[in-house]
Amino acid sequence: MKRKHLLNCEIAGFTYYEGPVVFNQLQTGTALRLVFEPENRYDPNAIALYFGEYKLGFIPRVMNKTLSIFFEQGYDDIFEAIINRVSPDRQPEDQIGVVVYLKEREKESV
Repeated sequence: MKRKHLLNCEIAGFTYYEGPVVFNQLQTGTALRLVFEPENRYDPNAIALYFGEYKLGFIPRVMNKTLSIFFEQGYDDIFEAIINRVSPDRQPEDQIGVVVYLKEREKESV
């Protein structure tokens, strides 16, 4: 499946969630799950990042508005999130880099 690069970011709130618990399991190329949280009391556009059942944090608020519109409209299956950098020597909020891709949709035959 083809995909297009959409955005790069660090994981916001990494130290406040379960990121430190699973840090040693995170590697470049690890797939993450995106979960829309419209009921989030701090940000109605919040999109959480999960490694298995572990919540790592969020797509930064300054980058989540457009993504949240797609999630609101039911297009949550068109994104792919992958760890593209693990930097243990950086401060915790900058240790894990993520890239989000937009998957190519299969074209319907006419």
